[in-house]
Amino acid sequence: MTAQTIQDLLAAGVRGRHILIRSDLNTPLDNGTVSDDGRIRASLPVIEKLAEAGAKVIVMAHLGRPKGEVNPEFSLKPVAARMSDLTNVPVQLAEDVTGESAQQLAAAQENGSILLLENVRFDARETSKDDAERSALADEMAALTGENGAYVGDAFGAVHRKHASVFDIAGKLPAYQGELVETEVKVLSELTGDPARPYVVVLGGSKVSDKLAVIDNLIERADYLLIGGGMLFTFLKAQGHNVGSSLLEEDQLDTVKDYLRRSEEGNCKIILPTDIVMAEKFAADAAHEVLAVDRLEEGARGADALGLDIGPESARAFADYIAKAKTVFWNGPMGVFEFDTFADGTRAVAAAMVSATAENDALTVVGGGDSAAAVRQLGFQDDQFSHISTGGGASLEYLEGKNLPGVDALEAK
Repeated sequence: MTAQTIQDLLAAGVRGRHILIRSDLNTPLDNGTVSDDGRIRASLPVIEKLAEAGAKVIVMAHLGRPKGEVNPEFSLKPVAARMSDLTNVPVQLAEDVTGESAQQLAAAQENGSILLLENVRFDARETSKDDAERSALADEMAALTGENGAYVGDAFGAVHRKHASVFDIAGKLPAYQGELVETEVKVLSELTGDPARPYVVVLGGSKVSDKLAVIDNLIERADYLLIGGGMLFTFLKAQGHNVGSSLLEEDQLDTVKDYLRRSEEGNCKIILPTDIVMAEKFAADAAHEVLAVDRLEEGARGADALGLDIGPESARAFADYIAKAKTVFWNGPMGVFEFDTFADGTRAVAAAMVSATAENDALTVVGGGDSAAAVRQLGFQDDQFSHISTGGGASLEYLEGKNLPGVDALEAK
């Protein structure tokens, strides 16, 4: 069943109506200030479109994991402040989720205004495993909209969660799919359907265990699977290499060996780095050297050395694969990009994707989370890629072939 869209809602008319929208405003903070406003910028177009059409917009969002308790560290105050900076529409922040403050501010809302509810995860019912508890919270959320309200699901970063503000609320009000979710599903469906080839998948990040299901699914679909980040050392160890003190998941060695076997026998080739930047410690100013993968313990620091980035030879090789691709999906940095000394591998992948987008008309998708933060920190712009996903976990689960409760709930309408 096809979900109703934001265009359907606008066509039905929203002036004077309370429209409840679930957005993804889970942004990183630095000393109480938003340090990466990418998700806010991505969420504002739909919010502003509704406000400009005369709706009384009530925004729900979460920040971090406050575990069902009110914690000032996870307040949405910095998010509300940044929203106010980025839009001309008045933005108010309620002091609670569905309590007295939210009720009073919602009742007093004017047409074309924005009310941001406090962190929905301050209420333990939001993430409860108990259907009745979540349903009760969803009833309170719906009650804020009065007699003619509607719900818009636009938080792709949360659609893989069966939470009150994502799943249950869609059964309480006329429900519509936001443009952000609509775009995400469209782009990701291209990656799992019949993508233009060559199709290159770049996976990084710390752990193989975080990517098992997506590897299992995409190894049957992609042409090349490039492996970087901390997870690469489990692959190297599975090939018989010593990896020093680098991050290693011993319990995943058999699984990784099976992936390597399937790569040898199948159509998707796993491509591993040939050189690594090995450091004496995990620090921005750590002494380091580039070593071939078959001699990672032969450097000055021996078995105590740890890998913090793919080497320059590997970065060039990865860039070459990406340059020839017509479809690229990337999730997970190649190294510790937060330290400039160990950001070159991640920078090379991002630059190659930018070139593939511009010169090869490739579909290039950055899979959210750390990858999205990395491209912005390294000076790249969102519009240099075909798409930057706002949901790392959600995009991975979609590519794993899993159903997403927040998407299914909207389509069920």
